[in-house]
Amino acid sequence: MVFKRLLGSLGVGAPTVDTILDPAPVLPGGTLTGQVHLKGGQADFDIEHIALELVARVEAEHEDGESEGVVVFDRFTAGGGFRLGTEEPRSLPFQVTLPWETPITELYGQPLGIVLGVRTEVAVAGAKDKGDLDQLTVTALPVQEAVLEAFGQLGFGFKSADLEYGHIAGTGQQLPFYQEIELAPAPEYAHQLNEIELTFLAGPGGIEVVLEADKRGGLLTSSHDAVTRFTVGHHDVHDWAAEVDGWVRQLVEHHAAYGAQSAYGHGTPYTDHGHHDPHGHGGHHRDDHHTGPGVGTAIAAGAAGLAVGVVGGMVAAEVVDEVGDFFEGDDEEEDEG
Repeated sequence: MVFKRLLGSLGVGAPTVDTILDPAPVLPGGTLTGQVHLKGGQADFDIEHIALELVARVEAEHEDGESEGVVVFDRFTAGGGFRLGTEEPRSLPFQVTLPWETPITELYGQPLGIVLGVRTEVAVAGAKDKGDLDQLTVTALPVQEAVLEAFGQLGFGFKSADLEYGHIAGTGQQLPFYQEIELAPAPEYAHQLNEIELTFLAGPGGIEVVLEADKRGGLLTSSHDAVTRFTVGHHDVHDWAAEVDGWVRQLVEHHAAYGAQSAYGHGTPYTDHGHHDPHGHGGHHRDDHHTGPGVGTAIAAGAAGLAVGVVGGMVAAEVVDEVGDFFEGDDEEEDEG
């Protein structure tokens, strides 16, 4: 067993730690399992606690432009309260439940460019050290996959995905950020829409689907945003292509309801067409916006950085490099500290 790094802030001869996540992707709200491997140092150490932090790279918009930062969005205790002998190896299995709103990092095995990680903290004699950072892979819930598949079948293409710092007002959002999946319009809507931004807010009772359409302007009108919200159950059965097409048509046809103002920052309400609302909320507006073969080809290929219509099977080098730089950079930053 090769332990990744010395817990330097705990002094020379301190224990080493390595966290191994079970390799299978995890679902939002699902169970993450793995083991924390410790090896004793040059003396006995009293391990006060071992904690696991879920972290995400999140974008924020502000007056001076955009910035990125690492946000801790959950924390679990994996063990502690024991003495680790000199050079003693010890493994601590763990099993933790991810938040329902944990973002999706891959679809059909293709990365979406979302970077999540698990960071291990070990506390010894009042001193704490962030041991290592391991990439966390989260795949879509069945209903999320069905909705994305329907968009693909309707001709929408994957453009990008990111995590935005802020809160969608009036929703049941729990995390300090939300995921946006940007979709290029299907040919049928290309003259009316620039793109659609899709946000899933999952919970134990179902999923809120928030759609924002960046609508094209005409000769006498500027482009503007229209936003609406739908709710679906985890086990709902629909003709999803027809269902999603209906959602898009409502976005396009409700021009008069939204007006020419942006839905952000102007109090423009959501139109809630949900079948049920697991969070019991009515109309909404978004604030603090730091602004099958169908999808298996369109979205998976797009997620891999390929042209829409090319069968996805490769991972774009820039996506891999981006993820690698995040984890390597974090370790380097901690080593310097």
